[in-house]
Amino acid sequence: MIGEIIQKIRKKKGITLSELADRANMSKSYLSNIERNVNQNPSIQVMEKLASVLEVDLHTLLGIKAEPTLSSERDWIDFVKELKKAGIEKEQIQDYKSVIEFIKWKNQHVEEKK
Repeated sequence: MIGEIIQKIRKKKGITLSELADRANMSKSYLSNIERNVNQNPSIQVMEKLASVLEVDLHTLLGIKAEPTLSSERDWIDFVKELKKAGIEKEQIQDYKSVIEFIKWKNQHVEEKK
């Protein structure tokens, strides 16, 4: 679960719970609840903040192995065309990537509970 991953990375980097909470600008008790899986649904903003402080990407923090979802060159071209039609600029794509990964993680989490 997400809390175990955060705790493992934090300990591997030699950061205390208090230090991580301070650096991520959140309460120690809130972080502790996440690590103990009491709070199993932290927001994307919290996850991005923790990933940044721990110096890992969001995939790692969420326990997601990155895998390409677009397999052919035609798929990629169609995807880019759809982005352009939606008015999304090249520079904005990175912003949306984090949101998409969070949604994928959240969906996996919901499926595991069923």
